[in-house]
Amino acid sequence: MDSNEIRYLELLSRLFPSAAKASAEIINLNAILRLPKGTELFASDIHGEYDAFVHLLRNGSGSIRLKIDDAFGESITPEEKTELATLIYYPEEKMESILPEIEDVDRWYKVTMLRLVKVCKQSAGKYTRSRVRKALPEDFAYIIEELMTESNLAVVKKPYYNAIIDAVIRTGRSQVLIEAMCMLIKQLSIDHLHIVGDIYDRGPKPDLIMDTLMRFHSLDIQWGNHDIVWMGAALGQRGCIAHVVRNCARYGNLSVLEDAYGINVLPLASFALEAYRDDPCVAFGLKGNPQLPENELEMNIKIQKAMAIIQFKVEAQISDDNPSFGLEGRKLLHRIDYDRGVVELDGVEYELIDKVFPTIDPADPYKLTPEEEEVMRSLERSFRGSEKLQRHMRFFLEVGSLYKISNGTLLFHACAPLNEDGTLKEVDVFGKKYKGKQLYDALDYHIREGFNSEDPEARKRGRDLMLWLWLGEGSPLFAKSKMATFELYLIADKAARKEEKNPFYKLLDDESVIDGIFEDFGMDPATSRIVCGHVPVKVKDGEDPVKCGGKVLCIDGGFSKAYQPTTGIAGFTLISNSYGFVLAAHEPLASLEQAISGEVDIHSSRRVVERVDSRTFVADTDTGTELKAQIADLEKLLEAYRLGLIAESN
Repeated sequence: MDSNEIRYLELLSRLFPSAAKASAEIINLNAILRLPKGTELFASDIHGEYDAFVHLLRNGSGSIRLKIDDAFGESITPEEKTELATLIYYPEEKMESILPEIEDVDRWYKVTMLRLVKVCKQSAGKYTRSRVRKALPEDFAYIIEELMTESNLAVVKKPYYNAIIDAVIRTGRSQVLIEAMCMLIKQLSIDHLHIVGDIYDRGPKPDLIMDTLMRFHSLDIQWGNHDIVWMGAALGQRGCIAHVVRNCARYGNLSVLEDAYGINVLPLASFALEAYRDDPCVAFGLKGNPQLPENELEMNIKIQKAMAIIQFKVEAQISDDNPSFGLEGRKLLHRIDYDRGVVELDGVEYELIDKVFPTIDPADPYKLTPEEEEVMRSLERSFRGSEKLQRHMRFFLEVGSLYKISNGTLLFHACAPLNEDGTLKEVDVFGKKYKGKQLYDALDYHIREGFNSEDPEARKRGRDLMLWLWLGEGSPLFAKSKMATFELYLIADKAARKEEKNPFYKLLDDESVIDGIFEDFGMDPATSRIVCGHVPVKVKDGEDPVKCGGKVLCIDGGFSKAYQPTTGIAGFTLISNSYGFVLAAHEPLASLEQAISGEVDIHSSRRVVERVDSRTFVADTDTGTELKAQIADLEKLLEAYRLGLIAESN
């Protein structure tokens, strides 16, 4: 052993100061390698739909009901299984609704606790006792562990276990213990969570989703285009702010800004209602049916138009500051003939749907009016000053990235940008050309610079890049030829509105192209797969989310209510366990009230998309690779102890 290796082993010896302790850890880690791999859950494009998403987290994407079936077989009725499942999902709410109607509450407590112990044992089957112990709530760790280690063969200890439960009931701790066991079951049902982008926009409660994820025990997030634009807005990037506010107004969700994040939209509302007071805003109706009162509906419509016009202006200014972004073609206000109410695009003249533009000066169309400038300054201050928003965006940085490779799976939100021939597309990033993995790495670097650099210019580049990632051709998050916001609002002709998808989506079934992506990311094409979202899968039209013989899984199934008519379902989740991959397609959640009081679960159809020949163990995973490296280091430490190169410590 050389001196550097000895120095490293001396540091390791502080954790394992004797041969006995090093040997014990080697034995422990070798045993862990032979456990079945934990269950991973993948979800994408949640878009603020908190109730449906959190219900699927609570029911383990259907796995908890399967655990109940395995634990009880036919020994309890289907109705009892349903009641027990609902209790596990929503313990506090369920007990509040049913306990007043139960005559013998103590008996119910005892039966329920014993049933929950059985489900706990079933859920803990693939974990070490140490792993389960770490998941136990501190106040009840001893009690739950004792009850879970109860053996049907140990008849002599039956009075002991009954005494524990009787004492819990007598001391008034039954409900708290039941809640603790339900929490343990839910935690053990999902070992790790992957969010493949787009938590924000469209739906009403992205902040509650973020709060939930911040409490989750193990997860990673791949940023989506709707996430990155919120990240830019939190840093005060004007184009990102304009989109975020416009989109909230478009879906009738201004409460996300005001109530969830404390962002003051009053100056904007006052400006919009005054500037567009006599304007019917004919092109700016709201999406979906937000069921707002008449006065709020009008305010949202006018704010939407006000922010759309501001967005067109500030995006042009950012385009001028960053010519490498290639956004010159999105500068369209100077192409409008304001007297005739038409716009010229690519040599074709189109009549405008909405011809009222009180805040645009045709002689200088991209200049903000003094009132618009003050609105933007106010919004910048509010976005930067929102403590909760900043906390959520920092969490994105901590657990998130543009892509991740996990257990042979390449995770990214939208695409690896390609040319028409299937080769990786080169993209200019501040004067340097990148493609494939190098592109992702360069973009990730600049995003973090936007948050963390001490250089003001580097921070500005990072902020502006977040807007480009939202709408730029070549962006691996946007994956289209153009962001046709102007055309979608103001031009009726669908030909002008068309946004061409990156060739990635045309080539999803071309194995040689997909294998080329794997090779660029340093992965084995024979054993790898891509999981992505971004483009809703039209299940109702027969579209298959499984592409290229299972090498690509597109899991945007329409969590967002706005997209459910397009997909025909209410979201996908992908489950990876020790037996393979299962894709679950979910129907809409009626309501949380019905889920609790009516015990109405989300109905899901499950489809096996990959089954392994032999069960996957921890040894076969990325975690297993890390554990094997730790074992190798510990074996070297053990050798050093035996050779006397390092002294053991008592």
